[in-house]
Amino acid sequence: MKLVSALLLSSTLAVAAAPAWAQANSIPSQPHLLVKGEGTRIVMPDRFTVDLLVKALDMQPDAARARVQDNVGSVLAALKRHRAVADTVRADNLTIQPEHRYENGKQVFAGTRVSRRVRGSFASTEALQGFLRDTNANEDLQITALQPGYSKEAALRAELKAEAAAQTRQSAKGLAEAYGARITGLYSISDVAPSFAYGVQAGTWPRAEKWSARPAPPQPPSSVEATGSMRPPESVQAGPISFNENVYAIFLIQDGP
Repeated sequence: MKLVSALLLSSTLAVAAAPAWAQANSIPSQPHLLVKGEGTRIVMPDRFTVDLLVKALDMQPDAARARVQDNVGSVLAALKRHRAVADTVRADNLTIQPEHRYENGKQVFAGTRVSRRVRGSFASTEALQGFLRDTNANEDLQITALQPGYSKEAALRAELKAEAAAQTRQSAKGLAEAYGARITGLYSISDVAPSFAYGVQAGTWPRAEKWSARPAPPQPPSSVEATGSMRPPESVQAGPISFNENVYAIFLIQDGP
């Protein structure tokens, strides 16, 4: 059986399943190749972001607001003191809302809750460590998240997409030549995995995480000692981050050299 005839059968199955494919592009009715390209890079993080929640509860709204503003001022000063990257420091607007509690099955007004979220990033684990040691977490000041990042992520992802796209062209060419067919055009390209009835379902193709932290390779630990502390030295250690971009392309083909 010629390649065109074999692929026409799979194409017919794809057309039957097309209504279930919730994507902008559709499966073509003519013979085609669906290929996946993948670009992957592992880098060491150069940004370390901390998120904080500053809040206060009081019967007097202005008293709660004042406490929150004082704590936010202290956090911003600490971020500056420990050399947070300037354009990453952000303090959200005040959020004010009533709070209630239940007593003997009845809802009782507990006061006004005022809160602000603060974020900042550091260019080294040493700077982050210093900030953490300078932060006294309590009911009104809480660290809600710590995460590594990469300052050139946008450019890296664009580069990985280009690599993945080039890989789809190479894969399609190799497959077509192996079966004595030739590529006649590009039908569609997407970074979203397709879902259709024949062959491969969307869920069976690996999906990329936005970022994933992995344990750092064995190396002599670098640490920042706490002044006046009798405990062993402590440190914040960073592991590599894996970035992954996938591209899915459909190429039209036909028999012949």
